[in-house]
Amino acid sequence: MSSTFGDKLKLSIFGQSHGKAIGMTLDGIPAGLPVDPDALQEFLNRRAPGKNAWSTTRKEEDRPEFLSGILEGRTCGAPICAVIYNQNTRSGDYRAIADCPRPGHADFPAQVKYGGFQDVAGGGHFSGRLTAPLCVAGGLCKQWLKMLGIEIHAHIAVLAGIGGGSFDPVAPEADQIGKDFPVLDPQAGEAMRAAIEAARAQGDSVGGIIECAVTGLPVGLGEPMFGGMENRIASAVFAVPAVKGVDFGAGFAAAYLKGSENNDPYTLVDGRIRPVTNRAGGILGGLTTGMPLIFQAAIKPTPSISKKQQSVSFSQNTVQTLEIKGRHDPCIVPRAVPVIEAAAALAVMDMCLQEGKLWN
Repeated sequence: MSSTFGDKLKLSIFGQSHGKAIGMTLDGIPAGLPVDPDALQEFLNRRAPGKNAWSTTRKEEDRPEFLSGILEGRTCGAPICAVIYNQNTRSGDYRAIADCPRPGHADFPAQVKYGGFQDVAGGGHFSGRLTAPLCVAGGLCKQWLKMLGIEIHAHIAVLAGIGGGSFDPVAPEADQIGKDFPVLDPQAGEAMRAAIEAARAQGDSVGGIIECAVTGLPVGLGEPMFGGMENRIASAVFAVPAVKGVDFGAGFAAAYLKGSENNDPYTLVDGRIRPVTNRAGGILGGLTTGMPLIFQAAIKPTPSISKKQQSVSFSQNTVQTLEIKGRHDPCIVPRAVPVIEAAAALAVMDMCLQEGKLWN
């Protein structure tokens, strides 16, 4: 299985949803960088399950234990290894799916690929639970990028078809994001929460779109062709199991515009060239333009739902009705917001290390 990411930065994620522990190893980080454990835990709490009415009832503290790489509050140059011990598993809820794959999950292709030896409990290594160690790594990178003046913020742009507002592409308003429910428009947030509860009551789920902004980037960060900034970010973001699409700036809407409508004209600000608008989303030719890097990630509805669904028994080779047990989010979108931030942070940190950006 390929569970690594990065060029100069090397991230490896390990564990299974219902295993003893999950964790990550982060290599290639310079020595001497400070680590704020309280800020990291606050970031992880945004993703942790069982914290609010719109998430799964599985409760996990998600407090990482660092085994190496951090000494007296700073990185020491060694690989950073952290584990999160799983505390609240109920693997018995998943016995049926070992023989009957869940629609929308990796159960079927994984069964074929690994010959039935994969861990099906909670989705095993394919589970969204593995985004917890991803957030440990990304949360650390967010702290170090902030030292360079680079900040990353995301919010719910759409949920269950309800629009929650969009960032100003030239000057994203990160301070307007709701603290308890990450949305720009509080009234839309109320309607979104109601939609989540309605889906839960029906034994169903809903999806949405997360918008993310990276500010403070210099001009020219990235590489052409396969090393573009979009490529790196998309690669990291698609590691999040629920993501089904990523676009930058105007994205797919650009296909409906004329060149004169889609191009960002240039101007001079304090003697420096900069785009007037930002339909490019802060990237041209794989290189950053100095404008905010804006992208959106489409999050599918949680595939584990209580409604009865059609599947097939592996052992009997017959069509059967599957009723999924266990504890699941009626909507993964709110908890995925910090995960998207973490993925973006990893990609940007990797590129900064590649281009020799130095930390004081």
